[in-house]
Amino acid sequence: MNILLIHQNFPGQYKQLGPALVARGNRVLALTPNVKTSLQWQGVEVVPYRMNRGSSKNIHRWLGDLESKIIRAESCFDAAVKIRQFFTPDVILAHPGWGEPMFLQDVWPKARIGLYCEWYRQESQSADCFDPEFPVTEQATAVQRLRLRNLNAALHVDMANAGITPTKFQLASYPKIWRDVTSVIHDGINTNLVCPNLDATLEISSDLTLTRNDEVISFINRNLEPSRGYHKFMRVLPHLLRARPQAQVVVLGGDSVSYGVAPAGGGSWKQLYIDEVRGDISDADWARVHFLGRVTYDRFLSLLQISRAHIYLSYPFVLSWSLMEAMSAGAAIVASDTAPVREVMRNGETGILVDFFDEDALLSQLIRLLKDAALRARLGGAARRQIRQFYDLKTICLPQQLRWVDALGHLGAKPALVNGPVQM
Repeated sequence: MNILLIHQNFPGQYKQLGPALVARGNRVLALTPNVKTSLQWQGVEVVPYRMNRGSSKNIHRWLGDLESKIIRAESCFDAAVKIRQFFTPDVILAHPGWGEPMFLQDVWPKARIGLYCEWYRQESQSADCFDPEFPVTEQATAVQRLRLRNLNAALHVDMANAGITPTKFQLASYPKIWRDVTSVIHDGINTNLVCPNLDATLEISSDLTLTRNDEVISFINRNLEPSRGYHKFMRVLPHLLRARPQAQVVVLGGDSVSYGVAPAGGGSWKQLYIDEVRGDISDADWARVHFLGRVTYDRFLSLLQISRAHIYLSYPFVLSWSLMEAMSAGAAIVASDTAPVREVMRNGETGILVDFFDEDALLSQLIRLLKDAALRARLGGAARRQIRQFYDLKTICLPQQLRWVDALGHLGAKPALVNGPVQM
């Protein structure tokens, strides 16, 4: 089969699937704005596309999100018309979150389209009003704005032959018309790579290298923001440092925003909460807190392997890969008792779950975990077994993904949305 992959930040969720498709003999081409010139990546032909224009300055504020997706979709459409001269996909696999595949059925009406279904914002979606500290702005029109944000998904549903999503929690966010054609298959964790390592080390500075002999507490987000509980973690930090005078706290994450919005007063969430708690932390204790920003994957993995207690907090939203990687590394974890976490972690068996808003419980359970080596070993070992049994990349998830692609390839093409392929 000829397979086209589309992702605005390629490889994204196709990091493992793309090379696996090539390895079994498929011709795989990826279309993305993430490269400047055409190149080969692990056998995948990667072709760039460019934005045709920028967003409008004076567009209605409810339509800005949709306009940005249509601009991407148009740009991707133009690139696809050019690609059609030398490539005809049997299957198109795309992440529709940025609008890119919106018009591709018009270019290749016979292609079967499988979409990566990451998240659907419902009018009653708890993630958008979960934290009372951050009330929804423009409350009177919140429903209307959410409805318009979902127009992108609505524009894709008629073209999709099938969907794939990593968790049951994410599937449940979608309307029935999506759920009926979407399979739950996780992206997969490479448990051979992400595994315990007794000899792991992490260099913090020229004067400090941490190992498993140190009392390391880890907190990891793509970006440090409230949707991943950064504010709750920071408010516990002064008490944690006083209670554990030997602890070294290592924080990974960027300064921007992945989900939600930036602070109303400007700046970053990271600095906002540093400023909030810094006056309650002595200079000596603050020297034991290490913000490393974004790091290479090998350093990320080393942190998980030396962590004595890992903290994962999240709104009811898309589950982070980092939680499952921490489990695979055998880390002992204190996590928020929220729906996406409960799908993969059992309280008292594979980790400790606490109420997202209960900072006292978070602190007490962290201290309990740090004091009890046997508990850490039991929870970490069970967490790794859970990931290996249900989410292992090579033996579980990747074979399921490949079977899903094959099934997609055998489906009949959907009826054209208009009058057949575009002639240009």
